[in-house]
Amino acid sequence: MRQRGEEERFGHGIESRCRLALMHYRPLLGVPGVEIRTHGTTLYNSIYRADDQLLANAHVWGVNAYAAPVWHLRRSGAGGIFDTYAQSFDAAWTTAKPVPEE
Repeated sequence: MRQRGEEERFGHGIESRCRLALMHYRPLLGVPGVEIRTHGTTLYNSIYRADDQLLANAHVWGVNAYAAPVWHLRRSGAGGIFDTYAQSFDAAWTTAKPVPEE
């Protein structure tokens, strides 16, 4: 997070946003079907997935996320670009640690 903040000239803003997001999502811990995890992998994009649709926000060096492209992808068959992003998400998810309930 620190390195990305430096690259985007955003300072500690990204760290603060991550902590704030976790604070807002923490009440969902314990809700059936909801999992929250954190990870330390290098991100090349942010992926937001719901069933057979996902949004992929490409990370562009030196560019804040709000100014980077976002692709809305729908699964249209096996082996497409949707599956490539979904597999990337799953790989990062397996390295992530569950957020403990406080």
